[in-house]
Amino acid sequence: MANETNVVEYTIENKIAWVKFNRPEKRNCMSPTLNRRMMEILDELEYNDEVGVFVLTGEGTAFSAGMDLKEYFVETEKDGLAGTRKAQRESYGWWKRLRDFNKPTIAMVNGWCFGGAYGPLFACDLAFASDDAQFGLSEINWGILPGGGATKIAVELLSFRNAMYHAMMGENVSGKKAAEWGLVNESVEASKLKERVTEVCNVLIQKNPVALKATKDAVRKVSEMTYANAEEYLVKAQEAANFFDNTGRKEGIKQFIFEKTYKPGLGAYNKDIQR
Repeated sequence: MANETNVVEYTIENKIAWVKFNRPEKRNCMSPTLNRRMMEILDELEYNDEVGVFVLTGEGTAFSAGMDLKEYFVETEKDGLAGTRKAQRESYGWWKRLRDFNKPTIAMVNGWCFGGAYGPLFACDLAFASDDAQFGLSEINWGILPGGGATKIAVELLSFRNAMYHAMMGENVSGKKAAEWGLVNESVEASKLKERVTEVCNVLIQKNPVALKATKDAVRKVSEMTYANAEEYLVKAQEAANFFDNTGRKEGIKQFIFEKTYKPGLGAYNKDIQR
């Protein structure tokens, strides 16, 4: 079995945490070992003051080819339903943690992204892919449905017709097609992928972190609400954010209205000014 710590590695550079699945020989398939390590890394990074943005990617030619069929399914089944349920809790658990992460998160899809990898793909707030990346729900090809939330993710991100085609046909789509369909925000040439993601990270780092977290939560939650319920939620969320970070809000208004040092439509206020 792989070493408990090297199946995922990370570095922190200029407020960006570059987190990398590190099983290139397995196309970065997710195993129980990898899932446990990801939960530890989320603990290590979520409230680390050196981290402003969390980027998830893969070593080698894949983001992740999904679940490791041998380690995740076959080897856990020897423990019966208890083993299967334990493995599910570990994988679904860190995907939920990533969806709720306190800081902006970006999936940088540098290659294969299949099946179970849609869990962390959707968990990230933003997603960018290389043009030649490959996305696929291949479960139908080996006789099961896309489980683990993958079917729900396809329906959330794609149109009805594209979701149905994607899940039923078992065909791969390129990074370019994934961007057209809405699986990712953009696709770019592989050689420019990290550069583009870094650009986005640097923009996010300049934003008010309390407002970013409130915005992340709002976008995910209101999608399931009626307009009336969403309106009520957003009013209360805004009040809570203002109460939690009243100084930041006042500073932004001061710089815009009185000092005229920035324009909200063109950039963020300078959150590093201390008064």
